[in-house]
Amino acid sequence: MLLDKVLKFFITAFAVVLGATLLEFASPLLAFIISAEFLQINLDILDMTMMNVISIVLGGAIGGTIGFLISPYCIRKLRLFSIWVEHQLSKTPIHDVVAGVCGLAIGLIIANLLGVAFSRIPLIGPYIPIIFSIVFGYLGLYITIKKRNDIISILPNRNKDTIIKETHKAEHVSSEKNKKNLPSYKLLDTSVIIDGRIADICKTGFIEGTLLIPVFVLEELQFIADSSDLLKRTRGRRGLDILKRIQTEFDMLVEIDHHDYDDISGVDSKLIRLGQEIGAKIITNDFNLNKVADLQGVQVLNINELANAIKPVVIPGETMVVTIVKDGKEQGQGVAYLDDGTMIVIENGHKHLNETLEVVVTSVLQTSAGRMIFAKPK
Repeated sequence: MLLDKVLKFFITAFAVVLGATLLEFASPLLAFIISAEFLQINLDILDMTMMNVISIVLGGAIGGTIGFLISPYCIRKLRLFSIWVEHQLSKTPIHDVVAGVCGLAIGLIIANLLGVAFSRIPLIGPYIPIIFSIVFGYLGLYITIKKRNDIISILPNRNKDTIIKETHKAEHVSSEKNKKNLPSYKLLDTSVIIDGRIADICKTGFIEGTLLIPVFVLEELQFIADSSDLLKRTRGRRGLDILKRIQTEFDMLVEIDHHDYDDISGVDSKLIRLGQEIGAKIITNDFNLNKVADLQGVQVLNINELANAIKPVVIPGETMVVTIVKDGKEQGQGVAYLDDGTMIVIENGHKHLNETLEVVVTSVLQTSAGRMIFAKPK
């Protein structure tokens, strides 16, 4: 791109000037090195003017080479910085931007006036205006944004109350607009990816927004997929296959988030922190993560609760036809299952093992872990 070439040129040119300037200051040291006995060069042959020229040329060559080599890295960082600035400005109300620019200008003017007075101090004088510009520029920016209503109130304007009301109204409208424009993120944890039902839910189109896969969840999936234990390895690879399926087969926005928290060890804790920072909801089937996230103010979408909500509702007295497949925990009980996996405990069902029969529902036990139906032969 043309912009990249222009930036590379200016970065290299700046490095040339910087290198030449630094080595020019170090020309006496360079002269000493050249006149050293092991170089066998007499310092009388080279006057200081020649040494300055050599220092400038050598410093420019070294600085230009370094600048040319690091320019791609600098360009990438500048591009990321510009994207961050653009993102911040898009979230900032226009009156805050105007107030900040005015405050920055006032701060720089004051810094310039004070810097001239202190610039004659030996050694540190040339650097004092730079420090003043940074400090007073920041103070001007910060104070005018935070105290803009107080500043407006002291202005000799008859309509200052109207201005303040319009400012508050603009803040409210901007805040609501920003909330509407924020992307709706859904964080997936490791357990719900391995579970696999999230893919079927995505296929139905009930999930809106963007599915966000944190990098630490991917790392945990990879760790499980590389496990020496066959069961864990199979579950980890299943989770990676599910992610690939969601990303390629369905009309879903899937993004990888590269935030990580070195000060937090657990993946669940990292998920909660990320959810708090970006206002995302966590999709999980982990009962403990659900409770901890609720306590910390992060909304959770539990697919177990979703599955329970859409299961067919049965009431005592209804009949159904089931096949008893095994014995129950208590003596004489038999166990059958519905197509969706709901367990049915049948009283005196042991003697009907491997038989299909009609049963009557006696009670239903609903828990956060699922639904259990109790019945007896009709």
